[in-house]
Amino acid sequence: MLKVAKFGGTSLADENQFKKVHDIVINNEERKFVVVSAPGKRFKEDNKITDLLYLTHAHVKYSVPYDPVLKIIEFRFNNIKKVLNLSVDLDKEFDEIRHQLDNKCSEDYIVSRGEYLSALLLADYLKCDFIDAKNIIFFNFNGTINKEKTREAIRQATKNSLKAVIPGFYGVYPDGSIRTFSRGGSDISGAIVSSAVNADLYENWTDVSGFLIADPRIVPNPKQIKKITYQELRELSYMGASVLHDEAIFPVREAGIPINIKNTNEPDNPGTIIMGKDDFEDGYENEYIITGIAGRKNFSAFYIRKEHMSNEVGFIRKALEVFEERGLSIDHIPSGIDTVSIVLPSEGVDKISYEIVEALKVKCKTDFVKVHNNLSLVSTVGINMANKPGVSAKLFGALGAANINIRMIDQGSSEINIIVGVENKDFEKTIHAIYDAFVK
Repeated sequence: MLKVAKFGGTSLADENQFKKVHDIVINNEERKFVVVSAPGKRFKEDNKITDLLYLTHAHVKYSVPYDPVLKIIEFRFNNIKKVLNLSVDLDKEFDEIRHQLDNKCSEDYIVSRGEYLSALLLADYLKCDFIDAKNIIFFNFNGTINKEKTREAIRQATKNSLKAVIPGFYGVYPDGSIRTFSRGGSDISGAIVSSAVNADLYENWTDVSGFLIADPRIVPNPKQIKKITYQELRELSYMGASVLHDEAIFPVREAGIPINIKNTNEPDNPGTIIMGKDDFEDGYENEYIITGIAGRKNFSAFYIRKEHMSNEVGFIRKALEVFEERGLSIDHIPSGIDTVSIVLPSEGVDKISYEIVEALKVKCKTDFVKVHNNLSLVSTVGINMANKPGVSAKLFGALGAANINIRMIDQGSSEINIIVGVENKDFEKTIHAIYDAFVK
């Protein structure tokens, strides 16, 4: 079996975490290619290296001395090098970084140095190859990945390597300049490498033992999700259950490669396996009818009512144009015969809600448009829910018993999720009630 192992920032936060990663990699020869993030926080009040690098670039941009911040970064990397007795010439690397900063380098270049230095140190520690992401991950100028060029470059770079470490988070534009993914993009790098080398498994190592059925900050000690489909993961991630970058799913999903979310601090825990539904063993079902619960606060719903709306061709399109003209993305559109609600995050509309209401009245030729604010959306997800009678009744019954008023109901066409809209003040209570009804 061939495994690609990606280690996140908490897994590489200091020399002790480097030691854990070292042991995980050398104790399993199947872990042939390792993708790394920049060192993360060592403790709650600490700073992530990437955040410090963004700050360094901001200092340059606004003509503020950057060296005090860069020295903090330099100290952390040098401490790892010293404790682990590594031979990487960090003085040379930081001289180059200072040269680039003095010559007004791009933000993408400087923030990519966290992953670059992290990979250099780990490759030295593991005594294996270092493959720079700038030589194997290629972007088009529009920000998309040049898949064919990237795949071929990865295959050529890795074909003779027994083991290699690759920095995540960045690649290059056609002109050779550094281009980064969005934050958390090392997950995507790992997925791209996994697909290119035809890995049997993509391991994503972090500081949690896989996905949990609910947020542990809301539900104490929630049960772990043992297996989850890509489709379920997308639904939960969108609603805030974020352990893996959303875009990391696609390269491995297309290649049929499962993902294993693992905990660097608890390596023997099996974690959570993510794969296509067809890849599950015949008859496999999770222990519970639902797979997970996730939600987000602070949505606004624009409620529009007009008699005979359903007979008016283009009514929904006219309403949506109001939001499109203002660059606003819509989350949900529950509707009735003469009513429709347009739901989207409050951020971005709170200051222009009156303007939107008036525009909707004009576009839709109706006098009744009302805004409901302080709305939370809670999604209950489960691939097997569609095959189980009474799931909706059980969910709504639990919310009714908890005296929670449901402001909106939306069930996806795939029938793997049920979304309810409740008041912000009932958000935590809603998740508790659903969890207790289906899991506890």
